[in-house]
Amino acid sequence: MTIVAAIPTQRRRRPELAAFLRGRRARVTPEDVGMPPGLRRRTPGLRREEVAQLSGVGVTWYTWLEQGRPINASAQVLDAVARTLRLDRPEREHLYHLAEVPFAPDRSPSDVEVVSPEIQGILDALDPHPAVLYNARYDVLATNAMYERLFFQDGQGLDTGPFGIRNVLWALFSVPGPTCPVVDRKRELPLMVAQLRGAYGRHVGEPAWEEYVRLLAEASPEFARLWRSGDVVPPGTRVKVFRHERVGEVRLTSVSLSVNGMPECRIVTYTPNDEESRHGLASLREVTERRIPPPAGDGIR
Repeated sequence: MTIVAAIPTQRRRRPELAAFLRGRRARVTPEDVGMPPGLRRRTPGLRREEVAQLSGVGVTWYTWLEQGRPINASAQVLDAVARTLRLDRPEREHLYHLAEVPFAPDRSPSDVEVVSPEIQGILDALDPHPAVLYNARYDVLATNAMYERLFFQDGQGLDTGPFGIRNVLWALFSVPGPTCPVVDRKRELPLMVAQLRGAYGRHVGEPAWEEYVRLLAEASPEFARLWRSGDVVPPGTRVKVFRHERVGEVRLTSVSLSVNGMPECRIVTYTPNDEESRHGLASLREVTERRIPPPAGDGIR
């Protein structure tokens, strides 16, 4: 039996990086970057020295990078090369991975993943079951009407904290326990933090992730304690109990579904776990649509 030695990851990525850069360089013309076309161009696109000049790096260094040599590249240099080669966000992220540099997108509302009408249509079609689109940091990217009714009670939005983006973890850890919509807080919040840590492992050192974790830990000693535990769990199907001041408790089964074309994003759907919870969601729809005040003593305050 022939034993084939495993090829180190770095040795596999370098040829891919070289081919990727050559392919992106070939599709950018001098006219695209405001340069004269020149004469005697034997290949389409920009020359290596032109990419180096436009990116503000040395010709030899860029040549070695495109040849797949084992050289180190900083995020700033990769950003400059990405701008010159007119890479879109997925291509830029791919470049970072091939160069073995942590990808660090800006964490701002304008940079949050764009949700297509098709994905929003899926969420809407799941109504009357609550459904939401999260990324790995629990940013709320899109919802349907029932999710809004269940978690944004009486029109109060989810606290965005310092990020300017609706975020479930920030909201849950910034509210007092009695007003938290998650009933079994001691069970559910550790699981959510452990799931966050599992995703964090792919982004260690990225400024957006490090800032997110730091600010959460500063704002919530409870989060800081759970984060220090180091626990990790994957997304999965779970039964969760939520409270709503108008209909009381509802027991829902959560299921996570990955989304093609949106890495690390998932649709989470919540289906009633029993008939009482099914009636609770139906009542919630009725009282929110008609704006009927809850009966005295009804629901959990």
